[in-house]
Amino acid sequence: MQITQDTAVTLQYTLREVAANGQPGAVLDKGHTAYLHGGYEGIFPKVEAALTGKAVGERINLTLAVEEAFGARDESLARSIPKSEFPPGVKVGGHLRGTNDQGQPQSYRVLKIKGPVVLLDGNHPLAGKALQFEASVTKVRAALPVEIEHRHVHGEHGHQH
Repeated sequence: MQITQDTAVTLQYTLREVAANGQPGAVLDKGHTAYLHGGYEGIFPKVEAALTGKAVGERINLTLAVEEAFGARDESLARSIPKSEFPPGVKVGGHLRGTNDQGQPQSYRVLKIKGPVVLLDGNHPLAGKALQFEASVTKVRAALPVEIEHRHVHGEHGHQH
């Protein structure tokens, strides 16, 4: 079966940062993932386009420019907040919910606790980075009606309800 609109696709992938010389760099993530093919925003659009028409066993290897991956860093999402404004137990690597400059809900990572100040970042950890995405198609099947309704794949390597 080929990857087409409304197919559930499982991939084995490796994600690398692109080094300054343009070559694939360190491995950032690897594993399995499943997504619903057809514009459901479950995977990068450039990756989805490259996978259209592929079948089990086929591979892709492509570079994602910053804007094709997690986008440019938004420095307005970096915050320094007095530690006194946080509940006890704030830890580096933790996540906090807050609001951005537009008053919209925003998730922030705790980057550093420096004395009485907590440094937060609302950017995705890979924002501002070009990425190398390699993947092998391990499974393709027709999506279930409930998956189409929910806009994501259920089950192994997909969303768990």
